[in-house]
Amino acid sequence: MKFCKKCGSLMMPRKNEFVCGCGYKEESTGSTKLHETTTKKTQDVNVVEHSFETNPKTTIVCPKCGNNEAYYWLKQTRSGDEGETQFFKCTKCKHQWRSYR
Repeated sequence: MKFCKKCGSLMMPRKNEFVCGCGYKEESTGSTKLHETTTKKTQDVNVVEHSFETNPKTTIVCPKCGNNEAYYWLKQTRSGDEGETQFFKCTKCKHQWRSYR
């Protein structure tokens, strides 16, 4: 590893020199052997859709159809010092709405 004398960042090897993101370059010395190895990895990714049926249910009236049961989940949508937002999805008509806590 080699660090930049100008900014202190880690320098990357390129051909016969080390290069920093700030633009500073330094030639490699005879004792330093540079080689760059790259490998290409591919991997199949399985996409799993979120199933609302795995979320907990609560008793709340849907504003669209009047059903009294909905799935719910919490998410931090604002800054950390504010409360979470509670989201609901009706079990009957699939209407979604939210409530700020």
